[in-house]
Amino acid sequence: MAEILQKDGTWVFDGDALRLTPGRDKNVSLFRRTLGELVVPLGALAGVSFEQGRRSGRLRLRLRNGADPLLHATGGRLTEPHDPYQLVVDPDRYGVAEYVVDEVRAALLLAEVPADPLDRYLLPGPAVPLSVSAGDGTASFDGERVRLEWNWKTEDAKSAAGARTLTVGELAAVDWHPAAGLENGHLRFTVRGAASEAPPKYDPHAVELWGFKKDPLMALVAAAVQARLPHPAAGPGAKEAPAAVAPPAPRPAADDHDALLRRLRELGELHRAGVLTEEEFTLAKQAVLRRL
Repeated sequence: MAEILQKDGTWVFDGDALRLTPGRDKNVSLFRRTLGELVVPLGALAGVSFEQGRRSGRLRLRLRNGADPLLHATGGRLTEPHDPYQLVVDPDRYGVAEYVVDEVRAALLLAEVPADPLDRYLLPGPAVPLSVSAGDGTASFDGERVRLEWNWKTEDAKSAAGARTLTVGELAAVDWHPAAGLENGHLRFTVRGAASEAPPKYDPHAVELWGFKKDPLMALVAAAVQARLPHPAAGPGAKEAPAAVAPPAPRPAADDHDALLRRLRELGELHRAGVLTEEEFTLAKQAVLRRL
């Protein structure tokens, strides 16, 4: 097991999954605290890296395309303070961070996790029910229905029609954009057969966001809905049940020496062929030997 504890959070890797828990420090963003703990199965990972800095370092996870509804719904637009797949590391823990990276990389190599995109979510999305108030409205989601309610700041043309309730079956897409510069952000729901080109300020299926503290929380609503929509790579007409964390791959039995010995031979062949570097070969071989 590899573990790193920091004020920014805790990462624990048990060989099958990486558990990411946000810290309680005042500098940890409201978004990450609200999202809570994430369990990322090994099969969802594409890579991990560690970057050293003078004052602090940063661990970064890279997920396979299509593994996480949060990343799909936000389109990679979550900034560093809110990104749950980064961890700020103090200089006196650089060695621990590098050990975590080595362990995760060795496990990916040993399990032969492919890098190609997925056609199903391996993470479940944020827990429901959810209700977030930001910008010109409140978005609530109970797992089946989205409800949009307006406040005194809502444009009259949009609020006049009253609150909106949409079922997951009515939705074709959900999209979250943060405010950037002079451009406002939004949380927008696209209804099947009724896509709107109106600005979010006037769209009755969108909440307009102005760049305030709670804006990122609307991304949680977007991700929870996205987890219940058909996966974008599943093809037309596909139906998607609420996503669930994939069960970890079973470890070989302790006495299954033959399979592990075959894997050692394969690693040796890859090393001799130049596919694996000396360092990668050593890490993968050690991971196999620990399981013999």
